[in-house]
Amino acid sequence: MRDYLVYDVFTNRPFGGNQLAVFPDASNLPEADLQKIAAEFNFSEVTFVYPPEDPENTAKVRIFTPTMEVPFAGHPTIGTAIALADLGLGPEMVLELGIGPLTAQAEADAAQFTTTSELQLIEHPDPALVARALGTTQDAILTTTHPPTMASLGLAFTITELDCRDTLSALQTDVSAFREGNAAYPSGLDFAQFAYVREGDVIHARMFAPLDNIPEDPATGSACATLGALLAQVGGQDVTLRIHQGDDMGRPSVIGVTTEGSAITVSGQAVKMKQGRLVY
Repeated sequence: MRDYLVYDVFTNRPFGGNQLAVFPDASNLPEADLQKIAAEFNFSEVTFVYPPEDPENTAKVRIFTPTMEVPFAGHPTIGTAIALADLGLGPEMVLELGIGPLTAQAEADAAQFTTTSELQLIEHPDPALVARALGTTQDAILTTTHPPTMASLGLAFTITELDCRDTLSALQTDVSAFREGNAAYPSGLDFAQFAYVREGDVIHARMFAPLDNIPEDPATGSACATLGALLAQVGGQDVTLRIHQGDDMGRPSVIGVTTEGSAITVSGQAVKMKQGRLVY
């Protein structure tokens, strides 16, 4: 079967959030075509669902960006869980991902998942280079809480705090600086940048990965989870965050992140937008 579903994820309204294509039964798709299919959709991710390797689990899920397979990503996990709930599974699920099994819950167009992957602090990229990549000044980067930090819960992002919402809105990326950063600090998403402004428990954020054919991402659950883990670690206490992303590109998204010790829970909603079938 080559049927697929398309959801807007991390939103409760059509035309917001982050688009996701889900193939609920990818068993008969040729392995050599998976990356081509993801590139054809040109969404930030496409998921392919298979029977679980462990019969006690719900499903195996593979995630592809337009250029590569990745072991973990947030909005594909939320959107796929909601798609499976719409097809009658759940509400309790265990999804097999590249980082291992994740527990999830999904019903009524909302889902959450919990990861206990260890936070990896990979590098502290040069703030001047990060500023050039983001198209801002080095003075606009705050370092009191943490310097620009390349961190990962399965997918690496450079996380940078900025001084104000206006600075965040004005960012205009420099792809040549991304290439320089990727050469200096190789990572799974090509020097992907996650910039944010914090107002208490409310975060405004933007994510850029132009070398992965994602000029800007309207909702990045894996980066938000990594931010929550980083802030909990440097602050020495658990956090509960409401993260707004996508506003500056006209696709507003809301991502919930809660930490409890080593467990990070990401939550959000999704709207089913389309369904179709590959006919090639």
